[in-house]
Amino acid sequence: MIKVMLVDDQNLVRKGVRSLLELSEEIEVVAEAPDGAEAVRMMADVAPDVVLLDMRMPGMNGVEVLRQLKEGGQLPPTIILTTFDDDELVLAGIRNGAKGYLLKDVALDELVGAIKTVADGGSIVKPAVTERLLKGLEKMETEFSALDRPDPLTERETEILRLMAGGYSNKEIANSLGVAEGTVKNHVSNILSKLGVRDRTRAVLKAFELGFV
Repeated sequence: MIKVMLVDDQNLVRKGVRSLLELSEEIEVVAEAPDGAEAVRMMADVAPDVVLLDMRMPGMNGVEVLRQLKEGGQLPPTIILTTFDDDELVLAGIRNGAKGYLLKDVALDELVGAIKTVADGGSIVKPAVTERLLKGLEKMETEFSALDRPDPLTERETEILRLMAGGYSNKEIANSLGVAEGTVKNHVSNILSKLGVRDRTRAVLKAFELGFV
């Protein structure tokens, strides 16, 4: 059972997402927080496997929540719940440790799949929103040192990067390719190094930016 925490200042949104997730036998909503400060305060006691986080909240917004939890070493796998108007906040969220994002009108199957993916170490980067997000990269200074001319990816690394862009975890990629999970982890490390990024979410964004995917 995957334990999920909902963080959103809109009561209707929280109740709606909870009602949706209650239809799944694989997920349990263990806590709700109406604002960022409450989410940070509750995190250690709740210890969720996955957090669904709104970005626009009064007081402490989603970016600040991510930053505080990350600095305190308490950041669980987190999915941003967003609208098309939140591009810059989503980028800031990813830069501060979020594993990806979903639109708030997401269907149950997609939401459950995303939760399972990030709980298993994967990330969620959806092409439909990525094009808009990439435009925002030019307006924001990056926190990581991307290579001006990334080393060429091998055919296998490109294949794995495309599967990463599809939101698949290392284990799922390994099963798909018929190789050991450790082999996939090594390939992912090489991909991150060649693209000059720190994590797989940034790698997928960089792949879209460079046209690899």
